Amino acid sequence: MWDNSPFPMPDGAKITDRQGDQYKVNVSIPLDADGFFGRQCPECSMLFRIHGDDYAALPEELRLWCVYCGHNADHGDFWTDQQRERALEAARALGAQIVQQGFARMARKARNSSRRGHVSVSFRSRPRYPRPLPEIDEERLARTRTCVGCEIRYGVFGEHRYCPSCGRLPAATVAFDALQAETARLDALSSLPDEIRATLREQGVFTRSWVDTIENVVGVVEALGSSMFHEHVTDAEERLRGKGSIFQRLDDMADLFVSAGFSDVRGSVGSSAWQRLLRTWAARHVFTHTDGVIDEKYLRRVPASRASVGQRLVISDADCREAIEDATALCRALVGIRPR
Repeated sequence: MWDNSPFPMPDGAKITDRQGDQYKVNVSIPLDADGFFGRQCPECSMLFRIHGDDYAALPEELRLWCVYCGHNADHGDFWTDQQRERALEAARALGAQIVQQGFARMARKARNSSRRGHVSVSFRSRPRYPRPLPEIDEERLARTRTCVGCEIRYGVFGEHRYCPSCGRLPAATVAFDALQAETARLDALSSLPDEIRATLREQGVFTRSWVDTIENVVGVVEALGSSMFHEHVTDAEERLRGKGSIFQRLDDMADLFVSAGFSDVRGSVGSSAWQRLLRTWAARHVFTHTDGVIDEKYLRRVPASRASVGQRLVISDADCREAIEDATALCRALVGIRPR
């Protein structure tokens, strides 16, 4: 380490090497109260955080993944705006002193020359005390995760699909995260003040949100079912040829796994829950294809319904929570599926 620098640096910045007129400056990045620091994707610009101890233990030649969009690049590309400004301030502090030193040298040369001529040159150099580096004041974490693969601790501010260290998250992790997010959304809507709830209810926000939940629940199971089938079945593509969106059709999906030699998820979930899931899937169909208007197909799938063709299906917060609970049980069955 080179430690004979004539330039005072602000706390948190230290000159560690010099090669000719090039200086290497180390700038500290403070951790938050929980030991995390920020990273910002150079592609989508969204922020996430990584635990400092876990980050220090990673290889020096490190490439990071954006937890949101999956952009993969050298870890040095993931500076946050505040971190970059902190580093630039350290560079400005050094640069100003180098410039000042240069002027002092020029003045000394001019004075020496003036002794032999008739020009008088003066230059007064004052001690320079660099300004403190800007603090890092980024958004605090509300949710932290530990990767099941590499065990790195990281924090996110939205829906994510990647670990910052090892990349794509397991399909099961994504599925359960998504279902928990649906519950969190329902909880947030339920906790709003009464006057806000009334306004949103009148504008149909609650109804729209509940419809979105039903559609999202089906999408979560569809994605997980497809992933599990491809993971466990060696000739998956051949078996799926010509079957269309089979993972959107519950009984067909269950039969598909059985035909490939695996246990029947209907037995793992239970008859009552399976019937409720069939009702949820039928609701998703009418909201996706007929704006919620009940058709013959819905009544065939839900024979116990007392509704008539042409009526619009009504769902509630309780329906959504029940659908999430049943879908969670189905996802557990898919993750734990085994050959018969």
